[in-house]
Amino acid sequence: MNQAENPDKGATRSRTPHSKEFLDYISSGWADKAAEKISTDPVAPFAKKRREEVAKAFPGKVLVIEAGAPKTRSNDTEYRYRPHAAFAHLTGWGSRTVADSVLVIDAKQNKDILFLRPTAGKDSDEFFANPAIGEFWVGARPTLEEISDLLAIETRDLAELDSYLEGTDKLDLENQELARFVSELRLVKDSYEIEQMRIAVAASVRGFEDIVRVLPRSVGIPKGERVIETAFFARARQEGNDLGYDTIAAAGKNACILHWISNDGEVKPNELVLVDAGVEAESLYTADITRTLPVSGKFTPEQKDIYLAVLEAADAAFAVAKPGIKFREIHAAAMKVIAQKTADWGILPVSAEESLDENKQFHRRWMVHGTSHHLGIDVHDCAQARKEMYLDAELKEGMIFTIEPGLYFHEDDLLAPEKFRGIGIRIEDDVLVTATGVENLSRALPRDPDEIEAWMAKLS
Repeated sequence: MNQAENPDKGATRSRTPHSKEFLDYISSGWADKAAEKISTDPVAPFAKKRREEVAKAFPGKVLVIEAGAPKTRSNDTEYRYRPHAAFAHLTGWGSRTVADSVLVIDAKQNKDILFLRPTAGKDSDEFFANPAIGEFWVGARPTLEEISDLLAIETRDLAELDSYLEGTDKLDLENQELARFVSELRLVKDSYEIEQMRIAVAASVRGFEDIVRVLPRSVGIPKGERVIETAFFARARQEGNDLGYDTIAAAGKNACILHWISNDGEVKPNELVLVDAGVEAESLYTADITRTLPVSGKFTPEQKDIYLAVLEAADAAFAVAKPGIKFREIHAAAMKVIAQKTADWGILPVSAEESLDENKQFHRRWMVHGTSHHLGIDVHDCAQARKEMYLDAELKEGMIFTIEPGLYFHEDDLLAPEKFRGIGIRIEDDVLVTATGVENLSRALPRDPDEIEAWMAKLS
């Protein structure tokens, strides 16, 4: 139960009066708001087409796609709300989604209806007294008419949902087949989605530029990594809705911890900082980019040696990526390079060829993660897709995914060369499959070490 359903949450605090006399007084003396002309959002025809695909796959069914309720952080305080990815994809509503809304795709009657809780009248105590959904607390909710105009879809009061669904042959996202289908529907992006990804990536590029500008300020202070983290967060909130995921701002040895999000470490002059970050657009599409930067502005020979190995692995993945190859071949191409480099450094117990055997994979000690994942309205998009539709599927024009090889030499790794210990490097780009190959959407951020040094010098 969320606070909207239980307005008594937080009752230990002083309460707003509820007497009739007070209600009459607070309900009066408000100016009429001028009617606002709502233009249909460009996403509307795309969302309609997506819903048609879902309806076609489940003939005669009534499909219930919930936006979801707010998640409680503590007591009567909620996390920032974000709707379920399937709901956002099939309605196009994005960051302004009203919590608890429900999309119904009625394949039996060939209609779509969006049920939501409309704005409360000023004669209702909800207007001023409900801190979860009251206008005094969170602002006015849109009217049914406004959302209908915005998204070009029929809207109804959420209070009517149960009666509409009564006696129908309904499925919701608890149904594995439906959950899988709406996830796989996002594997190939339409033109609207591609444009939203470009917006998210462009904002993220500017966020990385912000990081370079604040790097000197991050050095030598407690929790210097958070100076980096917050610089990117400011950009995400300024240009988008939020971060697409918790930023990794990992300096020095922390770069070897793949999901380092504590970001409370010190930033030292001669070390590297690995930053994995993405801006989430208002449409909820997110970038996912990683760059590994020399704090001093210059790579040491050891850092550059590892960096060039990772760059070669990334370039090998880019070289094979094109329509018709299987998704898993991207990872295989990168791993050939990682195996050969670790063999050349003399740290594999076998040859590179033998290490690549699926029963050995010794080179994976220094890169335990995969090279690619689909990207879109979720940072790990299409996660409920079947294996044959994901890893084993052929690349198709319109797919968007990451290419992100890395090498990570932990400071206590006795099998790693001593000069490499404590160094972690990852390069991650966002990639769009075209008719003939792939486009690097994040190419505006330099990848070559010499270009990185020149870029950092220009921004500092």
